[in-house]
Amino acid sequence: MNQSESHLRELNPENPLSEDGRVEVAALADRQRRANTRLMKAITFVGNQVEDGLKILPQGVRSQIDNAARSALENSFRVARASRSGKLAQTGRSAQFHKVAGAITGALGGAGGLPTALAELPVATTVIFRAVLQVAEEYGEDPEAEETRIECLRVFGAGGPGDGDDGIDTSFIGARMSLSGSALQGLLSKIAPRFGFVVSQKLAAQAVPVLGAVAGAGTNYAFVHYYTEMAHVHFGLRRLMRHYNGDQVLDAFHGQPPVPQERPAP
Repeated sequence: MNQSESHLRELNPENPLSEDGRVEVAALADRQRRANTRLMKAITFVGNQVEDGLKILPQGVRSQIDNAARSALENSFRVARASRSGKLAQTGRSAQFHKVAGAITGALGGAGGLPTALAELPVATTVIFRAVLQVAEEYGEDPEAEETRIECLRVFGAGGPGDGDDGIDTSFIGARMSLSGSALQGLLSKIAPRFGFVVSQKLAAQAVPVLGAVAGAGTNYAFVHYYTEMAHVHFGLRRLMRHYNGDQVLDAFHGQPPVPQERPAP
């Protein structure tokens, strides 16, 4: 058995999923549903409305937004690990810290509309990536390992509420891949468009002149919260798959009852 096959077996043991495991799976599914907060729903609504106006922008500007999303992911992949050292690492080890940090950068980025929002995007993405990396460590992943950072990158493949997907893309969970540069670029090519869609909503909300810095702070706070919750689901499932049969874990996760639809007020 080679090293790759051994690692696959480690992530997919033969132990059948126990009742305690099913309770944990249900809790993760519920956590994913609750990640879409009222604030996030409001930002998504505003972003969708304003994005309709952004669609009339020249293709070059739209391409700039798409390229900014990919560049932000690439930079955060490199910078997030380095930011764990020094004084910042001692003060920034809580979800609340990352939310506040994201809100501050968002306020600064949103103050000048779309141009400053684009300039702030790499910083905001790194804050989110660092928060996700912190969650990974809480679930027993090695924060210094490149594989862990790749799994953090996959969390961004969760997309965002309102884009029609179902949150965590479990096809990424436990998927083995070479850690070569070409493989990483291939993963970025898959994830960047999904993250780019979310970014366009964020930038659209920040581009509203009336909201300005308030919109920037609110969007970043909500985005840090959302992706942190997605990280808990992603790495929670990975931890369960180190203890139980992976197929049974994912089947139980997808078999959770759908969230009840809210009825409009009479």
